Amino acid sequence: MPNVTSVKSKKFVQGTHTSMISAAGTATSLNIDVGEFVNAQTVTITSTANNSGRTFVVVGTDATGAAQTSAATTGPNASTIDIAGTWLTVTSITASGAITTDISAGVKSGLTTGTLFAGATRVRGMTGNGAAAGHINFKNSSTTGSTFHTQYVRDALIDPYVPDNGIYFPNGCYMQGTSGAVVGLSVFYDG
Repeated sequence: MPNVTSVKSKKFVQGTHTSMISAAGTATSLNIDVGEFVNAQTVTITSTANNSGRTFVVVGTDATGAAQTSAATTGPNASTIDIAGTWLTVTSITASGAITTDISAGVKSGLTTGTLFAGATRVRGMTGNGAAAGHINFKNSSTTGSTFHTQYVRDALIDPYVPDNGIYFPNGCYMQGTSGAVVGLSVFYDG
């Protein structure tokens, strides 16, 4: 695997974050800030006022990577609603009509494990925020694979030094975290 390749990024998320996917706004089509995750997520839509007169449709992929489109879901009334299913990617969130108060999209109770990349890859870097003390393990291939790198997390910025050639995972990279250790971690990898 050559040193210079196409670098991609995925978000590893744990816990609830109401604006992880889209910051608050009033556009009919929400602006997607983070749309690809390491681990399948429950997508949420949050509003501080009544948007129950609108429906929302989410387009992306399911936990297996297959294309999926949600059913039209009634908007929130000064609350947070869940979109059915789990999502590895979100490519669009569209309302049935004009939104008059801010709407944001996020995730709920993110999982602590997931596949970063299924084939040979190099982890080039990572950055994010820790929520509590714990570990994130980067394993070769699966939960039972060899641990190639462990990142210790505290309640602070996560931004470790990764060597210039990255950390090589010949059989794919699987991530496993201590529950609640990460708010959101962007991992950069060859893909």
